[in-house]
Amino acid sequence: MTIGDAPLLRPRRSAPDANGILVRSPYPLASLAIGIGAVLVITVVGFFLGTVDIGLARALNALHTGALGSFTDGVYHAISPAPALVVTIVVTAVTWVVQRNVRPAAAFAGVVAITWVPSAIVKEIVHRARPDVAVLPHPFPVQPDPGYPSGHTVFMVAFTIAICWVLRDTRWHRVAVVLGTVAVVVVWFSVTIDAVHYPTDALASVAWALAVAPAARVLWVDLLMPRLPWLRPAKPVTR
Repeated sequence: MTIGDAPLLRPRRSAPDANGILVRSPYPLASLAIGIGAVLVITVVGFFLGTVDIGLARALNALHTGALGSFTDGVYHAISPAPALVVTIVVTAVTWVVQRNVRPAAAFAGVVAITWVPSAIVKEIVHRARPDVAVLPHPFPVQPDPGYPSGHTVFMVAFTIAICWVLRDTRWHRVAVVLGTVAVVVVWFSVTIDAVHYPTDALASVAWALAVAPAARVLWVDLLMPRLPWLRPAKPVTR
């Protein structure tokens, strides 16, 4: 689909593997090092946070009233693991159909998964408790799993980064950046106003995804996908 000479959903470059998410990283080792370092630092920091921001958690939870409370509850449920997985599968399928190429679709799904799933492992390792419902003005139903980092927030940031890479050379890129940023902010406030996470849980999740997503892209798209027969590039992609 085009308007004039500019593409809406397909990249401006004509090469079959020219989608932005497939362009090889110019600094692969740096991306991997930053990602690994961020995982280690964020994990270690989690052991020392305790209830350091319980005051801010209570203040934000005090906003959980009326329409705002209903909205934040809805956001929290809308990107719970099952809906988030469905959204990822749908966007992966749409990317495959529109691009007429499985590689950008597989790249998108892989980046989201490799960024998102390990955060659940760290959550179990750190095992930071969620805010104590006994001290909250508007407590959310008790969640059984630990809270650091926030899987909801990691997913939203990872999804935004990956879709922005997919749309990097289309008319939709700026729209994706703006809407994705708004979505991340909305999710951050939703999980903290619901007080299912401490503010530092959600902040660490944003840092996690920003640092880990580029490393996940290098690991999956640059290193692993070329080794799989059905995901090998037609020719090297460089910028």
